[in-house]
Amino acid sequence: MDILMWLVFGLVVGVVAKFVMPGQDAGGIVLTIGLGIAGALLGGWLGRASGFYGPGDAAGFIMAVVGAVVILALYRLVGPGLQRRF
Repeated sequence: MDILMWLVFGLVVGVVAKFVMPGQDAGGIVLTIGLGIAGALLGGWLGRASGFYGPGDAAGFIMAVVGAVVILALYRLVGPGLQRRF
């Protein structure tokens, strides 16, 4: 059940990140979920390590979206170069 919750949370965070940074990205729903989960992990870790919030606080969602936007921006910088190689 935890895996399903992470997938749903990742999808929601990924969709919000795509609304914040609109544009064409290769991938689709799988990429959106992957970016959302990775963003949630990155943002959650950074927020807790910085002391902004504790486990279960509402600020975790905001940090997850920030992390997903950062990962989406990195994907847009690096992604086209990787696609040309393969």
